[in-house]
Amino acid sequence: MPKVSLITLGCAKNLVDSEVMLARLDQKGYSFTADLNQAEILIINTCGFISPAREEAHQAIEQGLLWKSQKGDRLLVVVGCYVERAPDYLQVRYPRVDIWSGVSSFDRIDEIIEKKKDFSGQGTFLLDHRTPRVITTGPHWAYVKISEGCSHRCAFCSIPLIKGPYKSRTVDSVVQEVRNLSALGIKEINLISHDTTYFGRDRKKPGSLVLLLKKLLAVKGIEWIRLLYGYPEEVDDSLLEIMLETKICRYLDLPFQHSSRQVLQAMGRGLDGTRALRLLEKIRKKVPGVVIRSSLIVGFPAEGKKEFRELQAFVARARFEHLGVFCYSSEIGTPAARLGDPVPETEKKRRQQAIMRQQKEISREFYRTFLGQKLEVITEAPLPDRPGFLAARARFQAPEVDGRVLVELSPELRGKSLPPFLSVVIERSLDYDLLGKVNHG
Repeated sequence: MPKVSLITLGCAKNLVDSEVMLARLDQKGYSFTADLNQAEILIINTCGFISPAREEAHQAIEQGLLWKSQKGDRLLVVVGCYVERAPDYLQVRYPRVDIWSGVSSFDRIDEIIEKKKDFSGQGTFLLDHRTPRVITTGPHWAYVKISEGCSHRCAFCSIPLIKGPYKSRTVDSVVQEVRNLSALGIKEINLISHDTTYFGRDRKKPGSLVLLLKKLLAVKGIEWIRLLYGYPEEVDDSLLEIMLETKICRYLDLPFQHSSRQVLQAMGRGLDGTRALRLLEKIRKKVPGVVIRSSLIVGFPAEGKKEFRELQAFVARARFEHLGVFCYSSEIGTPAARLGDPVPETEKKRRQQAIMRQQKEISREFYRTFLGQKLEVITEAPLPDRPGFLAARARFQAPEVDGRVLVELSPELRGKSLPPFLSVVIERSLDYDLLGKVNHG
């Protein structure tokens, strides 16, 4: 069977879809290679959420076309969100791509390749516990996608246009998948969705996030449970109460997007800065030691100098432990697109950098609090650019988006198989990372 290379662009939810494709192809006898020179089929799983993601997809497709031109029998397959969002545009721009497919048929990738047929238009694919996956994230942790789509109507967001309305899995399906992952040796699960806190509200037989978490707590072998991609207005007392359970990481990922009432109204979002600060105070009071990640958008059409200063003041008071800041991208078909895009890109970048300078100091101060402390970390992989060091994460660090704990291994531990968790003494703090040594005491 042909050798396949697969490139995944975009978010963790895309990565899960890629893991489904890998498993399906493996079942059908395909082999895999990371060396494009050895590959006969290249699959690119795209993101089409914002302009930088589309630009990354263009670069990957163009590299794929160059790869294809070097040997006549190579097959280039482009799938995913960007294809779902703009199929006609992409097919006109890149007529030499062999196969296009959107977001409906990741579990039928073998048929797509063999029949050269696009199964788009059949709804958004959502896996369940019976869907095979090849876990690519590492030996000890994995993502668990609990839903697809989104039913919120944020003015700037194209997700409902790409993925459709929110569609939850059943509680039992998610729990069974987590049991399956535990049997593989997975110790940390990261629940992902376009809105994790909305889980179950779309179903006739409701199954709330809190109910799901209660059942996941009983899964043997799982030590850490982390929530990613929440919605601030949906954080309630029952969620905060269950976060006190030992297995659940005291970590919340809550994109506030902005603090100015005027900007938030134009965005179709709630919780202005004052209410957001009250919520943060409540969360930190009810869940001691909680770490909060958020994301903000700068350069939205309603954001003038006054609104940006409000945002800076909000960041100073909110003191998020982790923060991502994104330049506004005007998306065709969204309500915000009608507002135009009056803030120049250079000004958007300036505002982004200004907020990140603020955040750098906040994060630096946060990481300094761990100097001399012992932390339990989950082990990931040796660092190729730092011989003798291992990448790991603490409970307050989500995979891929937050910093890491860089663990210096003693000579007797180097090259040996290590347990999933280590106790580490922190000796140095950087802007977004920590350095430490294994605690042998």
